[in-house]
Amino acid sequence: MRSLTALLAGLLSLSISPAALATELTPGDAAPAITAKTQSGEDFDLASRKGKWTVLFFYPKAGTPGCTKQACAFRDSVKKIRDQGADVYGISSDDVEDQAKFHAEHKLTFTLLADPDGTAVRAYGAKMPILNLSKRWTFIIDPELKIRQVDRDVDPALDAQKVADSLALLRKG
Repeated sequence: MRSLTALLAGLLSLSISPAALATELTPGDAAPAITAKTQSGEDFDLASRKGKWTVLFFYPKAGTPGCTKQACAFRDSVKKIRDQGADVYGISSDDVEDQAKFHAEHKLTFTLLADPDGTAVRAYGAKMPILNLSKRWTFIIDPELKIRQVDRDVDPALDAQKVADSLALLRKG
């Protein structure tokens, strides 16, 4: 009986992190403030995007087939997205060096963000359980830094076109 009591006391004393209690981000929520390094080692601060539309697409690992397909689709559609007044940022738990190689190898024309400690990935609720990898989620953030759209069911090949179409609709009304 004594060990059961000790076990229960131990379980009751566990602390639950605020991140574990966080609710899922939905349209209308404030975009979590994040900072990260770009693939070229420069500082990125989401707060500097105030007044501009921003697309953040989270992906698991630079250089893997699905992530390459998604990044190349954004590269090929970035003009359509920029024509809607938005900039694209790809983010994963890769370090700056891996992001730089991925960026150069696929001639990407948008910024990649390195989040090796997973701070940004966790802030957006996109961390895979156990693994230090991001889920494949895409967020559209408006000029007031409010989330306007969240896609948690991303098709890597179609994500960029879906984002361009969504931006056109969101900007209309």
